[in-house]
Amino acid sequence: MRKTIMSLALSTLLSALCFTVAAQQLEKIPRIGYLDGASLSAARMEAFREGLRELGYIDGKNIMIEWKSADGKVDRLAALVAELVRLKVAVIVSAGATGTRTAKQATTTIPIVMAQDPDPVGNGLVASLARPGGNITGLSSLTADLSGKRLELLKEILPKLSRVAVFETSTSAGNTRQLGETELGARGFGVTLQYLDVKGANDIETAFRAATRERAEAVLVLASPSLFLSKHRL
Repeated sequence: MRKTIMSLALSTLLSALCFTVAAQQLEKIPRIGYLDGASLSAARMEAFREGLRELGYIDGKNIMIEWKSADGKVDRLAALVAELVRLKVAVIVSAGATGTRTAKQATTTIPIVMAQDPDPVGNGLVASLARPGGNITGLSSLTADLSGKRLELLKEILPKLSRVAVFETSTSAGNTRQLGETELGARGFGVTLQYLDVKGANDIETAFRAATRERAEAVLVLASPSLFLSKHRL
């Protein structure tokens, strides 16, 4: 009986020691913080993992990925970034301009990689595209530069186009630049723009009614986390 008890005790002790060693090993694995102001997309998450695997980094083996999503609620971003800083992640990957800006305000030491930003220079995130400086690097989506092009495509589809409703989110980073580029295009094509501020899914129906009242002939949707989350209602 004593022998059985001793065997069980030893087995429990060994299990505890193994768990402690495993926990210590996990703590030594570098963590990547992935921050999304909109929602986490399964397709994007898998693409991110796949890209890392191609470089030899496997989630749960030699790296750990901390997935954080604000689900379109911008006021949640600061808390999410603070948590990533507390976890001492090796790098923060930001999926959007608002998240990048929040991360920059929270840390000047943790490297930040922006996956997309409509105007990183104009937003004050980097000094220049060629030499970003600071702790931020990554990719620009050039969304603002494409705003005028989208209007041009609408004009090609509808040659007599004269009124366009613009769905935008006034609180979205890069929105001012997108509006400016759209306005330039509108003047060139002789198109009148109707600006409608859409901050969430509940504003979409109201915006469409307003566009209908003003007899808009087309709708131009500018990039923002809120509008991305509500794309199924557009």
